[in-house]
Amino acid sequence: MKSAILTVVAALSMLGFQALAADWEADFAQAQARAAKEGKFLLVDFSGSDWCGWCIKLDKEVFSKAEFQAYAKDKLVLALVDFPRKTPLPEKAAAANKALASKYKVEGFPTVILMLPDGTEVARTGYQEGGPVAYVAHLKELLTPHQGKLPKPAAAATK
Repeated sequence: MKSAILTVVAALSMLGFQALAADWEADFAQAQARAAKEGKFLLVDFSGSDWCGWCIKLDKEVFSKAEFQAYAKDKLVLALVDFPRKTPLPEKAAAANKALASKYKVEGFPTVILMLPDGTEVARTGYQEGGPVAYVAHLKELLTPHQGKLPKPAAAATK
């Protein structure tokens, strides 16, 4: 029983802390599809979740907090593009993440890219001091000029 619990804990840690704290997608294509269906922006976090100090700080101070999660639930689809060192990703996921980092010219961690569902970048940011309330205000400032570019949610489109 103890080994089964340890196995589950190890498997969950492979997903990164963020995946446990909120509804983070590890598959970029699935995140895009969900963002298009729900008419939301994508927040794509390029992270070194188990080794990058600023990434861990961003997660602990912002992404894992209720204020951020409440905002994200209504406005964002969250995607984690992770580059862990302690727990290797499956080969296919690692290759996909590397391709995304190359496509979006990610040069350091954390890089947070805000996108339309089609993958068009609308803003880029990273760690910001001030906690979840300040970070949400920062995101709103970055996203407000692009609000009209979002597709209508699927439920609204059928009415």
